[in-house]
Amino acid sequence: MTLLRMFNPFSGKTVELKGELEVENPPWVDSEDIDALKWRVEQLERSGGIRADGGAPRTAKKRRVTKETSVEVNLNLDGGGTVEVSTGLPFFDHMLAQLGRHSVSDLQIKATGDLEIDAHHTVEDTGIVLGEALAEALGDKAGVRRFASAAVPLDEALVDVSLDLSGRPYLHYEVEPPGEKILGNPPFDPQLMEEFWRAFATAAALSIHIVLVRGRNTHHILESSFKGVARSLRDAVRVEGTGVPSTKGTL
Repeated sequence: MTLLRMFNPFSGKTVELKGELEVENPPWVDSEDIDALKWRVEQLERSGGIRADGGAPRTAKKRRVTKETSVEVNLNLDGGGTVEVSTGLPFFDHMLAQLGRHSVSDLQIKATGDLEIDAHHTVEDTGIVLGEALAEALGDKAGVRRFASAAVPLDEALVDVSLDLSGRPYLHYEVEPPGEKILGNPPFDPQLMEEFWRAFATAAALSIHIVLVRGRNTHHILESSFKGVARSLRDAVRVEGTGVPSTKGTL
């Protein structure tokens, strides 16, 4: 089935892309046309228009309500990076926006919690629900790349992230910001980021390693870590085959 036909006005030629990324390439089609077509398909895939492998977009909606918090998450792994986040914690909202934008996922999060006590319950429960949504959207993980890593700089800060959609929850978090300890208003304690990532990794059944290489500014360090996880997720969830990437046959 043809997913996309594109006319290149510069060359006056038309090329077609098939469901398995096979391109009709007669002698009169230049490689530049094919590259342009693949680029366009990637843009459509990111915008939620199509998936390059021909499958349906991977989405999930999850909700969790307790006496301490109420959290709702809508996630589309094959979206375009559209983000709407409201947790009552502006700095945390800013970090979550990085996660959606740089993983090129559509992400909606609405959370309310007992911030009059502190932000711990809201941050941890957001991690739980987001992790549950990711696990549901991934399904059986057939065809995904599974492993990914990224070293992401932000000015003087550099954070290394490695990630595995293993089905076994594990977090190694080696980030101790040397700078400001309270961010935003209402105040956000950077220590809570470890609680968020642990909740997320556990609920999504991921193995995540987040290691600070260098850095002085707390904001830069934490933002670099979110962008690193986002970029790793973007690569790890990419569909590039058909079978489950495990000798066990399941993840």
